[in-house]
Amino acid sequence: MDLSPHMVKRRVEIGRLLMKYGRADLVQVVGLDEAALREETGEELSRDPEELAADLEQMGPTFIKAGQFLSTRPDLLAEPYIASLARLQDKIEPISFGEIEQIVEDELGVRISKAFRCFDAKPIGAASLSQVHAAELRDGRSVAVKVQRPGVREVILEDLEILDGLVRLASEHTDAGRRFGFDAMFEEFRRTMVRELDFRREARNLTTIAGHLTDYPRLVVPRVVADYSTSRVVTMDRIHGTSVARLSPLARLELDGDALAEELIHGYLDLILVHGAFNADPHPGNLLVTDDGRLALVDMGMVAYLSPGSRERVLRLLLAVSEADTEGCARIVRAMGEELDDFDEPRFTRGAADLLLANHDASFDDLNLGRLVLEMVRMSASCGLRPSPELTMLGKTLLNLDEGTRALAPELRPADLVREHAGSLMRGHLLRSLSPGHLFQVALETNELVQRLPGRLNLIFDRLSENGLELKVKAFDEEQVISGMRKIANRITLGLVVAALIVGAALLMNVPSRFELFGYPGLAILCFLAATAVGAGLIASILINDRKT
Repeated sequence: MDLSPHMVKRRVEIGRLLMKYGRADLVQVVGLDEAALREETGEELSRDPEELAADLEQMGPTFIKAGQFLSTRPDLLAEPYIASLARLQDKIEPISFGEIEQIVEDELGVRISKAFRCFDAKPIGAASLSQVHAAELRDGRSVAVKVQRPGVREVILEDLEILDGLVRLASEHTDAGRRFGFDAMFEEFRRTMVRELDFRREARNLTTIAGHLTDYPRLVVPRVVADYSTSRVVTMDRIHGTSVARLSPLARLELDGDALAEELIHGYLDLILVHGAFNADPHPGNLLVTDDGRLALVDMGMVAYLSPGSRERVLRLLLAVSEADTEGCARIVRAMGEELDDFDEPRFTRGAADLLLANHDASFDDLNLGRLVLEMVRMSASCGLRPSPELTMLGKTLLNLDEGTRALAPELRPADLVREHAGSLMRGHLLRSLSPGHLFQVALETNELVQRLPGRLNLIFDRLSENGLELKVKAFDEEQVISGMRKIANRITLGLVVAALIVGAALLMNVPSRFELFGYPGLAILCFLAATAVGAGLIASILINDRKT
């Protein structure tokens, strides 16, 4: 355990926070005396959501980000805490320009006066991880320079080390930790924080997202100045605009809000379902209405990625939710999650049906797809099904998109647009599956199967001859399994009999005999007739019994 004064002080602060909100059972993991800390803190417990948000703000960037992360998890926290943490502001007092100047010059390797024509000493924004300054390049290009605050990387890594022990203890000794997979959840949070500390990743994210949105002219992503960007400094186009969250009713009248909101939803659905790379935190504060009436997407520090299989599952889930397909929705959510030992399938199925049908009957003005998906996550966890990260990310993104679109166009129905666009993407997916290129790929896979089939059959027969073939059957009705195996054995035996009769008849055709039928040796013809009768009976039995099954 690190016993440096700073680390000990940090553990004491975390211990006080835990004691204040009723988690004294986790205090021991930070190496503190619970009794002494209780005496110092007092016996009063806090249940005030606003006070929790204020305490997390005082704890610094790691805990601000943790609060923002928890604000998207209604499966973990009650609604008052969700609302309070969602309003967490990642804004603090700016640091001096001298420190900023030193970081920029160290990172770029050149004096700031040589790299920029002008560099505004007063920041246009200050957060716990970084602050942003307006500047102008030598060619007159107006840019925004995002600079990482000094020492913030060390503070976050130390906090993550302490939180790692807390999470491990909660995962091992609490029911919620086991159900929700706190260890996997923390690993996701840790990866997000570490990635956000590397500004080169944000620069790549901006370039990638901009390339994916070229078909949407109303959506703008700042261009990165690669030569002026490092792991602690990122320089991009400065976009002049107003945050969607601050739009006044009068300003909204001058906008084509419906068109902007529609393009925002369609663009984000394409990012999620087609490209598999999207900003995981598109809240209204990260959406700017530009001076020319377009919508700018800023702050790409948190970009999530989906595999092709996950994209297809998410697409099917959106269609199932929009059509109130309770069975399909339950099946997809179950396939995306991890079943625990106490998974209650009937309760899960009923819960999914109740949740979908109750929201399907609501008007589209009241329907929030993001909140519905997150409620599905909460219900799944209560039934013993550990929710998948993809499902949580989808709910969080749709929740933030709903807030942004309602700020732009209050009368618009986001759920209706999601259903319409998801349906068109599914139709396009099906058409692509019938394209010549896809059919050619299927033909190649079939060819590969045919080529490998003889070798695999030889391996199976070798295992059979050596008594080394293992068959794992997960079943509880042994009689049904034995009956099925008996039928298989009978069919194989009849097939061998038919084959033997045919082979014997073929051999007897060359043996002279006084007994003839149709001008051929009679015994050979009888073997052929017997093989025909047995084979016809076997085929009829297979067709009739398999059709019944």
